Amino acid sequence: KKYLRDNCDYTFDTLKKNMPLALASVSINTIRLWLGIRTGKPTGHRMFRWMETYRSGLTTRDAQLRVKQFSSARYKSHRRVPETVARVFDHV
Repeated sequence: KKYLRDNCDYTFDTLKKNMPLALASVSINTIRLWLGIRTGKPTGHRMFRWMETYRSGLTTRDAQLRVKQFSSARYKSHRRVPETVARVFDHV
């Protein structure tokens, strides 16, 4: 991605010409680390979630639910008052 950005003139022909060079600029070890192949650890990349769900034989709808279960961000903050507590104070 960085190689393509650095060598970009914003034309599709240049992109097609530079794509093989960009891929060649990334080592196989880097790709394997990003994909989790060398480490053996599961990655958080969404593509792998989809592959896992289809391999397990889930239907499309069930696959969507499974992928969403892992990809939905759940943010919690210790400095925030929960909504239920805030509602109680609103009625006081």
